[in-house]
Amino acid sequence: MFKNGPAIAAILSAATVLLSGVVQAADIAPLAPEPVAQDAVAAAKSPWQIRVRALGVIPNDDGSVNGVAGSDLQYSNSITPELDISYYFTDNVAAELILGTTSSRISGDGSLAGVDVGKAWLLPPTLTLQYHFTDFGAFKPYVGAGVNYTFFYNESEKAGFSNLKVDHHVGAALQVGFDYMIDDHWGFNFDVKKLFLETNWSADHSTLGPLSGKAKLDPWLVGAGVTYRF
Repeated sequence: MFKNGPAIAAILSAATVLLSGVVQAADIAPLAPEPVAQDAVAAAKSPWQIRVRALGVIPNDDGSVNGVAGSDLQYSNSITPELDISYYFTDNVAAELILGTTSSRISGDGSLAGVDVGKAWLLPPTLTLQYHFTDFGAFKPYVGAGVNYTFFYNESEKAGFSNLKVDHHVGAALQVGFDYMIDDHWGFNFDVKKLFLETNWSADHSTLGPLSGKAKLDPWLVGAGVTYRF
């Protein structure tokens, strides 16, 4: 009645071994690392960002000439290109360095109204630490505070003046602005900074002799441009 018993036993034995292998493979499979989704890799943001702005430099017209009663100074406004470089430590905290240079004409005011002194170029690299608000979608406002070091160079004088010299200066900086991002990389930017800049100046005059005083520029830097996040 069981003439095929040995064959059936062999088949059952082979099936048992095969089933055991399948079970072991099923136990091991979850331990294998899952492939990383390409979308997740693409979503990781670079910490680096740059902006290119058109920058309006609007100084405060204030200053003095030592020994001249009622004296005051005024300075011309200017527009210049500006580059800034930002590094994001987190989604909310970033550091920004701005780079740009411009010139300003210096003239007398008050009792010295109508007196043209000359012109100076200035380079005001400014480093700020910013806090970025991230709860408004594409609209990303921020505030910042930091330090500014202003270099004055290439001073030139008007007739009657010579040896114009404006001292370099370290001062504080405050900032507020926003980015409006079109996509993950490109956006528009608007930014306002206030620099606290009061420095010494000196010059020689053909009839008044050596002159010196204070130049209190305290400029507003108002910029608008394009943002690119790497």
